[in-house]
Amino acid sequence: MASERTFTLLELNHMVRETIERQMDGKYWVEAELSDLHDRNHCYMELVENDPFGPTPLAKARAVCWANRWTALRNKFERQTQQQLRPGIKVRIMVTPTFHEAYGFAYQVSDIDPDYTLGDIVRKRMEIIRQLKESGIFDLQRELVLPRFAQRIAVISSAQAAGYGDFCHQIDDNSYGLSFSHELFAAIMQGEQVEQSVIAALDRINARIDEFDVVVIIRGGGATTDMSGFDTLALAENVANFPLPIITGIGHDRDECILDMVSYMRVKTPTAAAAFLIDHLSEVYTALVSARERISRIAERHLAYEKMRLKQLADRIPTLFALTRERQTKRIDALAHRLDSAATQRLERERHRLQLVAQRAQAQDPIHILRRGYSITLHNGHALRSGDELADGDIIETRLEQGTLKSEIRK
Repeated sequence: MASERTFTLLELNHMVRETIERQMDGKYWVEAELSDLHDRNHCYMELVENDPFGPTPLAKARAVCWANRWTALRNKFERQTQQQLRPGIKVRIMVTPTFHEAYGFAYQVSDIDPDYTLGDIVRKRMEIIRQLKESGIFDLQRELVLPRFAQRIAVISSAQAAGYGDFCHQIDDNSYGLSFSHELFAAIMQGEQVEQSVIAALDRINARIDEFDVVVIIRGGGATTDMSGFDTLALAENVANFPLPIITGIGHDRDECILDMVSYMRVKTPTAAAAFLIDHLSEVYTALVSARERISRIAERHLAYEKMRLKQLADRIPTLFALTRERQTKRIDALAHRLDSAATQRLERERHRLQLVAQRAQAQDPIHILRRGYSITLHNGHALRSGDELADGDIIETRLEQGTLKSEIRK
């Protein structure tokens, strides 16, 4: 049966406080996810344990770390994990249950285990890497070829970042005097908006893809511990599938983030990214200069050889001319001899042919017929073959071997 006594809220809260302090006076390690965090000298946290099968949390609680402990714990955590404490990450913290009559229940944080969070981060990274490899895109960037003349650079960075200024100074004032053009595609490079902001910058570059040879993602000048935004699946997929080589210079030394793993080239700092591009172009320039010198030397050798050959030909011309003239004279003499012989043979053939023709003509002379007692009758100078050709009064001529008779036709 409930007590008849009525307590004030302060009295009841005081009893709760005494009970907690008496029954739970030790320190406890607890695993939870940070759902909210406010760093205001003291650090105020919201802890949650989510239900893996539903949207409603299984447990929630407030926690606080006082300033005299918070700075040391925060520095230790960031140094070992290269991450900032932020909502969404899992932590293992040492707490003391406390209850205050005016502020209610809260866990007082006295220690934190960076290895636990680091392990959770590693597990998440390994899962993302597994998905990227299974989809076949993990190594796509390294299959690209950096253009020989990689001079048109798209830069993704915060406009205010010191690292961006360092990159521009390094690339513009390089000791080789090489010319580069670069354009900034501003993005948020720290905090929860990194993924969305960098992907949006990549989309803007992709819309003008023909204007650039290479993309540089650089970060510098801010906190070097918050790298979580570069360890997301969506950002890694966008970078891995991007059609231009992407160089990352995010400015951290400890471990590669997933963005580094899928990029074409990872360097440590923005200035190192600039140095890489300068060295790449200087190598091309050196190769061109070397090729030009080789071509010049080869051309000079060929010219010297041709000059020597021409001189040798010039020296031989008189001899060649004399030999040629002698050969031509001999050839002409031979042709003249052949022509004379051919002409003589042709004249003999024609003389013989004329003799044969004369003999045939002589054999056909009518005088031979007349000598055998025949006669030839002519009418108007033509041999008469038929009497029907004559008319009354025509004069005909009869030619005998010796003499000619003329007659008049009477019909």
